[in-house]
Amino acid sequence: MTTPGPPASTTADPDAEVLEQLRQGDDQAFADLVDRWSPAMLRVARAYVSNAQSAEDAVQDTWLGVVRGLPTFEGRSTLRTWVFTILVNRARTRGSREARTVPLSSLARDDEGPTVDPARFRGAEDPYPDHWTPIGVPPRWETQPEGRVLAKEAVRLLGAALTALPPRQRVVVTLRDVQGLSSDEACEALTITAQNQRVLLHRGRAALRQALEDYYRS
Repeated sequence: MTTPGPPASTTADPDAEVLEQLRQGDDQAFADLVDRWSPAMLRVARAYVSNAQSAEDAVQDTWLGVVRGLPTFEGRSTLRTWVFTILVNRARTRGSREARTVPLSSLARDDEGPTVDPARFRGAEDPYPDHWTPIGVPPRWETQPEGRVLAKEAVRLLGAALTALPPRQRVVVTLRDVQGLSSDEACEALTITAQNQRVLLHRGRAALRQALEDYYRS
């Protein structure tokens, strides 16, 4: 008796239409996908390799792997989960050859310590312990009169702050908040636990928010 394989994913693929176009050999659909996803893929790859050129090579290898693997892709995961899983595997292999990086799960920990400066909260002796102090409360960005004028600058700032995150946080935030992967999809692509993914995502988001706060306070 043949042992049945794992059940196909029941998660609706937001890129199902694109996947069908790729299966039909639509070159323009493939080119558009490369243009849309490659910037985020470069951020992910850069967490595993020693330089930007190696990251670009890993992304190129990934797209070649997608082309070769598409005929046998069974859709047991979403298209983007499949693509980013290929990317992580390619980048890990390249990084190992360079002897400059280690697998994501073994990188130096960046999920310890407070995510927000404790000095921003009221102390135990305060009538409202653990609440924000007057100067520690996060600013309401939407009330900034110049908000629309600064929108493009804020986007640039966030991009720079994302690049500056520790590798593990940068990868998780990129997959979750840039590419829109679910928690389960990110864990599958990175082979990390759900708890680890949550902590890294929380810390990465906190660092990005801090960068915006510092910008608006200046």
